[in-house]
Amino acid sequence: MKETHWSTRTAQEIVENVAKVIIGKKPVIERALAAVIAQGHLLIEDVPGVGKTMLAKSISVSIGCTFKRIQFTPDLLPSDIVGVSIYNQGTGEFQFRPGPVMSQVVLVDEINRATPKTQSALLEAMEELQVSVDGVTRPLERPFVVMATQNPIEYEGTFPLPEAQLDRFLMRISMGYPSFAEELSVIGGQEKTHPIDQLEAVASSDDVIKLQGAAKNVYVDTAVREYIVSLIEATRNHEDVSLGASPRASLGMFRAVRAMAIFRDRDYVIPDDVKELAYAVLAHRLILSSAARMRGLQTRQVIDGLLESVAVPGASC
Repeated sequence: MKETHWSTRTAQEIVENVAKVIIGKKPVIERALAAVIAQGHLLIEDVPGVGKTMLAKSISVSIGCTFKRIQFTPDLLPSDIVGVSIYNQGTGEFQFRPGPVMSQVVLVDEINRATPKTQSALLEAMEELQVSVDGVTRPLERPFVVMATQNPIEYEGTFPLPEAQLDRFLMRISMGYPSFAEELSVIGGQEKTHPIDQLEAVASSDDVIKLQGAAKNVYVDTAVREYIVSLIEATRNHEDVSLGASPRASLGMFRAVRAMAIFRDRDYVIPDDVKELAYAVLAHRLILSSAARMRGLQTRQVIDGLLESVAVPGASC
């Protein structure tokens, strides 16, 4: 239990620190940090100006990790991401110049602005925590997380992420607009300086690795495991879904709920953890049928229906 209390206290300290910059969005911050603890990657989808970039930057500062931002554009090349070998005339040898992906927290801004070829350059880094350039494989420093953003409104000049890329993001979250009072606090907090300029680390990269290890020790009962698989399986058999969630979604949910239990000061997972993260983990992995889209059906409605229809362990009929 001592490890659980340390983990919860450390995770909550990071959340409170990030909340100094991202006002009124603690549930969003928790899910973003849960993705880091679960060793996953995060897709932040929302309109411009709601704090997507600041969320990624404030998390990296709070956990004492190196941070790089990549602005995706149509002319961006894969070598601009992973790095390139340059010939040194003085030594007569090629020297590797690392790209921004060699950082611990990588913010990929407007990921759907780059071509599919450039988008795919992230795949190896996200899945295998390594990059290969000129036949040489280089491991990435741990912890490593990609936080990508995209605007769900603009489609002109964009390249939608293929299913294989979307599936590699553990969660997709939205920031949402602040409330009236929260927006007043944002204005007051930036009257003279930006809060990110005064933000200091409250944890280290070693602490994050320790949190990731603690999440692996969180107990998941067989009944909860079966609940996760039943929920994922139900997406594949739903009449309004043309492509359901893959086994990677089951593994992702398994890791994510263990991380979320840490925030609740528990060393075990309960079904409510699965329900809380269902939309964040599943929504971007489902493709609705043409008929469902024509009826105006939303992915959230499908997931809400699945949560109602799939039996919850321990619940009375």
